[in-house]
Formats: sequence, C-alpha cells, structure tokens
Amino acid sequence: MTTTATRPGRGPGRAAIGAKTLRNDRWWLPPLLTFAGLTAWVIYATVRVFMHKWYWVEEFHYLTPFYSPCVTERCVPEAAHIGRFLPGWWIIPDAALTLPFLLLFRLTCYYYRKAYYRSFWLSPPACAVPDAHKDYSGETRFPLIFQNAHRYAFYAAAIISLINTYDAILAFHSPKGFGFGLGNLILLGNVVMLWAYTLSCHSCRHIVGGRLKHFSEHPVRYRFWTFVSALNTRHMQLAWITLGTLAVTDFYVMALSAGWFGDLRFIN
Repeated sequence: MTTTATRPGRGPGRAAIGAKTLRNDRWWLPPLLTFAGLTAWVIYATVRVFMHKWYWVEEFHYLTPFYSPCVTERCVPEAAHIGRFLPGWWIIPDAALTLPFLLLFRLTCYYYRKAYYRSFWLSPPACAVPDAHKDYSGETRFPLIFQNAHRYAFYAAAIISLINTYDAILAFHSPKGFGFGLGNLILLGNVVMLWAYTLSCHSCRHIVGGRLKHFSEHPVRYRFWTFVSALNTRHMQLAWITLGTLAVTDFYVMALSAGWFGDLRFIN
C-alpha cells in the first residue's frame, strides 16, 4: 500500500514510494554481463597490443588487425606496409597510427555509450532504475563533450577498414604464390563484419541520406540509405560480433606465429 503526498494548494502529488525501483525482474543482469564482457575484451586487447610479438605469419602473410598497419621500428619489415617511422619504445603500440582512432570510434559509438554508461557509470543502470549520480549535465562538458567527434571518428574508421581489407587481400598472396587457408577465411570474415559494423553507424546513415528533401531525386543515395538503415537496426549485435571476430582473428594469428599449431590449408 502506498500513500499519496499532498502539495499545499496544489492537490495530490506523486505517490510516496520508499523503494528505489518497483522492478522485480533481474534488471541488473544486462549491465553486469556488459561490464564483464567489455572488461574481459579490454584486458585481452591491452595485453596483446603491448606484447609486441606474435602478430605476423611470414609463411602466409597473415597480419593481426591489432598490429595493422605496423609502423614502429620494432615491426617486422615485411609487416610494415607503409614504413616504420615511429620509435620502438615499449609504451608505443605498433599500430599507433590507427588504434587511437578505433578507440575513439568505439567510445563515441551510440550503442557503446549506452553500454558503458549503464554498466560502468550506472547512469542509469536500467530503465525505471534511479541514476547513481545526483547531477547530470549531458554531453556538454569535458570529457563527454568529445562524444560529438563521433562523425569524424567514423571517417577514420572507414579508412582503417580499407587497410584491414588490404591486409586480408594480401594474405592470399604468400611467398609461395596464391594460397588459401583457414586463416584467410578468418581474416576475410573479420573484414566483412568490420565493414558491416562501420556502415551501420548512425553517422554513416545520416551522411548518406541526411538533409535530402526528395529521395526520388537521389535514387542511388536512397538505395544506399535503405541498405545502411537495415544494417543500423543490427548495430548493437554487430558491435559485439566485431569484438568477437577481432579477438578470434588476433588469437588465431598469434597461435600460428607462436607455433602452437599450423594453418589448415585448402590451396598451397
């Protein structure tokens, strides 16, 4: 039973409910799983980025996306497709040219904002559950104001997807000539998923079809907009799938480079 608070001269107000939320379902489970999943991935990726080894398979030209493009003096020359122009200090990732932009793209992604706002900041942890913070200023102050850079991060992510595509194509041409193995399938599958996630971005959808008053006058853009819109409905799933494909691709290349097992070859 609840009582109704009375405001002087204004009649009944809101019900005086002492509980923080009336939800009796397991509303805490999704943010908990998200916290565990993102934390595990960040730990794995951080360890791999700063291992500085087991990223290149010379025999098949496999390069893990965590080290692409490899631009430090520490890089294997064959894996440094655009040169080695950064010092080989331990603190500098071998893919320092791309990793900051990929991190910015993921951090400012509309889905990931929801994910880490709820799971890490509890702001709010779920619908109809109070925010853990007393004050809320939106994304108008430092550091959240940088969320507005998402569109520019999208451009960088598109360029990096092109680089990953080049790596996947290059892997078909090993020192022995044309070849095809399980590693090629994994690299190719990762690239396809990365493109799907990148193109499903809300910024991409706006760039393609935003500010158009008449779709009939822009049939090509309209077709692309409908394609991107269909992908956009799966943006959350693609965000998680690409975390998985990146980890699987990196682990497979690492295992081959370390000699834990050999690549399953279909041709050459």
